[in-house]
Amino acid sequence: MMRFLILFLLLPLSMFSQKKFEQSHEFGIVGGTAYYIGDLNPYKHFGGEKKLAVGLMCRSNLSRRWTIKGSFTYGSIQASDAESSDAWMVNRNLSFKNEIMEGAVTAELNFFNYQIGNPKYPISPYLFLGLAYYKHKPQAQYQGKYYELQPLGTEGQGTTEGGDFYALNGISWPFGAGLKINLFSIVAVSFEWGMRKTYTDYLDDVSGKYVSPAVLSEENGVLSALLADRSLRGEDGTTSNAGFSRGDAGRKDWYNFSTVTLSIRLGKAPTTCWNQ
Repeated sequence: MMRFLILFLLLPLSMFSQKKFEQSHEFGIVGGTAYYIGDLNPYKHFGGEKKLAVGLMCRSNLSRRWTIKGSFTYGSIQASDAESSDAWMVNRNLSFKNEIMEGAVTAELNFFNYQIGNPKYPISPYLFLGLAYYKHKPQAQYQGKYYELQPLGTEGQGTTEGGDFYALNGISWPFGAGLKINLFSIVAVSFEWGMRKTYTDYLDDVSGKYVSPAVLSEENGVLSALLADRSLRGEDGTTSNAGFSRGDAGRKDWYNFSTVTLSIRLGKAPTTCWNQ
């Protein structure tokens, strides 16, 4: 993450001052998939059940190398321990889905000179880095119905054995790579893969240790206890996992949007004489 940031900060500022460039703006629609990296999918990119992501974006092309983009994206992430090859995770038997809404502002750096609508500069890979605000809502299914997990305090939040409830919004750092291609005089397509670094470990509602089911039942309700521990058997051979690890609190969760964007240049097409 820091290497990516340093790269952006050290690039020559002369890229902003290209001559004879007519600044332009784009508006586009976004579609693709979403996935996450966390306690129920620790390592595998594009792992778990891939869900739909959709959104809108607008670009302000400052030069043929630099672009500022604003975007709004909605995506759903989902994973299940039952799909893991790890026996411990299979025994833990947790699952979740989460709906994420994100607003982001990112800076894009084109590898090559690129300009939407200009046949002289029709294609370029690019890198991007930015800042986003997101809202999320982890849920789990029980007896055919989905329940929101944060209010249930499944790791003791809100009880005498736990702390405060985790936040359902936060800041993330989007970064990744893409490819832009001109299609017609004012139409372009871009393909993008983008990770989001977050500061929460609760996109999946899993982070710390199991809490006594008796405490959860008494203070947060029976449903909290039922959804907190769905393991096939206790780690010590008993029916309770209280005190044992439920997740890895030392690793934060990540989410990803992998998308295709169809965009249109706003205003007139680039003038040939201006862009020689």
